[in-house]
Amino acid sequence: MLKHVVAWKIADAASPEGQKTIASIVAGLESLVGVVPSIRALSVGPSVVTGPNHWDLGLVVDFDDEAGLEAYQVHPEHQKVAAHIRSVVSEQAAVDFLV
Repeated sequence: MLKHVVAWKIADAASPEGQKTIASIVAGLESLVGVVPSIRALSVGPSVVTGPNHWDLGLVVDFDDEAGLEAYQVHPEHQKVAAHIRSVVSEQAAVDFLV
């Protein structure tokens, strides 16, 4: 199984506008479950701990293999969600590993 882990920083995440941004990202990503066939499990949510070493929002998606991740990345619905995310986040980090 391949785990795809992404973290984002949101400008002014604690503000009401930042919270709306986080909620829109969460909703967009959750909407992909059952739409992108290669997703085996998806967890997404805001960080409950704040601090200089914490990011504002995290995602973990499980795929059978790297081909599943690639299919997810090019899926048209994921592309729509990803475009929205890119337009509202200030930083992104990702890691993919096998378990």
